[in-house]
Amino acid sequence: MTITQDPWETLHTTALLGTDRRPLPATALPFADAVDQGDPATALLELAALATVRRRAGALPVPATEPPGPPAAEDPRPELPEPAARRLAVLLSGRTGSGGGTLANLAELLPQWLDTARERGLRPPAALVPGLLDAARARSELRPDAVALAGPLGRWLAERNPDWRFVLRTATAEPPRQPTDDRLWHEGLFAERVTHLTLLRRRDPAAGLELLRGTWSTERAEDRLLFLDALQDGLSAADEPFLEAALGDRSKNVRATAAELLSTLPGSALARRMAERARAAVRLADTGTHLLVTPPAECDAQMQRDGIAPKSPTGRGERAWWFGEVVAAAPLSLWPRSTGLTPEQLLALRVGDSIDETTSSWADDLREAWARAAVRQQDADWARALLGPAPVAERGARARSPRTTGAPAKLLAVLPPEERAVWTAAFIRVHGLGEAFQLLGACATPWTPPLSTAVVAALARAAASGAYPWSHSGVLGMTERALAPETAAAVEELAAGAAPDSAWSETFARLAGTLRFRAAMLAELAG
Repeated sequence: MTITQDPWETLHTTALLGTDRRPLPATALPFADAVDQGDPATALLELAALATVRRRAGALPVPATEPPGPPAAEDPRPELPEPAARRLAVLLSGRTGSGGGTLANLAELLPQWLDTARERGLRPPAALVPGLLDAARARSELRPDAVALAGPLGRWLAERNPDWRFVLRTATAEPPRQPTDDRLWHEGLFAERVTHLTLLRRRDPAAGLELLRGTWSTERAEDRLLFLDALQDGLSAADEPFLEAALGDRSKNVRATAAELLSTLPGSALARRMAERARAAVRLADTGTHLLVTPPAECDAQMQRDGIAPKSPTGRGERAWWFGEVVAAAPLSLWPRSTGLTPEQLLALRVGDSIDETTSSWADDLREAWARAAVRQQDADWARALLGPAPVAERGARARSPRTTGAPAKLLAVLPPEERAVWTAAFIRVHGLGEAFQLLGACATPWTPPLSTAVVAALARAAASGAYPWSHSGVLGMTERALAPETAAAVEELAAGAAPDSAWSETFARLAGTLRFRAAMLAELAG
């Protein structure tokens, strides 16, 4: 019995072996006469091209499949206004429209469009949902807003297209559907399980905890760590027994995470233990004029169980490391209660060593630990005290940055949005934009008009000083996305006043065009 090899397979085998090892069996190919056999390699490529056309021309329609199940659930949200839908199509395609090269990268404006459309409770036209899901597949930071906007249709499509499976494991602020059973928890992929637990914790924290408790002992250490993170949603005193037990976990990362979660619960047993250690490490001198520091002499087994590593991962001295960890985990309410002083008064005190009261080497360690505690416990009073008052320019004095220990931007993020904007605007008026990048990143977007005005004025000063725009590239990229669109006219004035064809002229023209684009974009979404 003779087996005739498919022409395509014949060409494929020859290509793998090489024409010098396996000559073309030209007589076996029905279209061999159509090519020149002079150069075997060239002939192979030409035959492959002909075979490809032949295969495609001979394709037959596939049999009809069953209908893809019931249609997507109804979406009661109003559809986008037509101009907003057209704008979304432009943003998804990356086209700049009539603005040409005078606009920012439109991909950077898509997150703001999605966030605003989601806040307005709108839904995109069905024809744009696939493009929206493709964009979210490529950029994970878009997924929460994109999945929420895609709504029931997006989930329906994701169940039928493996490329969009991320939709089924993306947790959104408003869960699109409530988990009806725990099958996904036991059978799903890891990311799907995390999403399932997160959504359940938002709806019913006790049920989420019970679900995690049921499989905790069989989970891998790296999975236990991320599942523990999911408990931040709805965290309360009811979670304390489980977290207290997790302090004995065999994974040090799990122990550390459990300890951090417990330290945010002021009434927890761990918080009380840390308070006792902190009280022993810092006390008010009998004179009431300064604080005395006695750092821990060792990291005993109980401290290690409460999440304090015996070796510093940062290279700091061990006693300084233990001291910082203890104070950062202690309730901030401890200090005013035990000393009768406000945060501002405590921060104004001199800090000395309990052995040598003239030494202040522990002052920065103490302030940094308090700053970490303020961020962890979201304590606005302490964050405000640690940041200090908003900077004020002093006539004839050289501007100095305020003394803030740790990460000022993290402290700023603890304050209400309006207060953040006021403090940052004052900082920029005094210190300019050079040190303001992270502070601006902590401010809610779009920036308030006063903050936007301060930024535009600082850009004008930078341009007048002769600095090059790329020395402010980080802030400039942020301004395109965050400046209040109402500042477009002021930026256009800067563009008109800059030297023609200069870098600043082009920068201001681009920024003004982007602000006009954003203004139109937001107006369309407002209907």
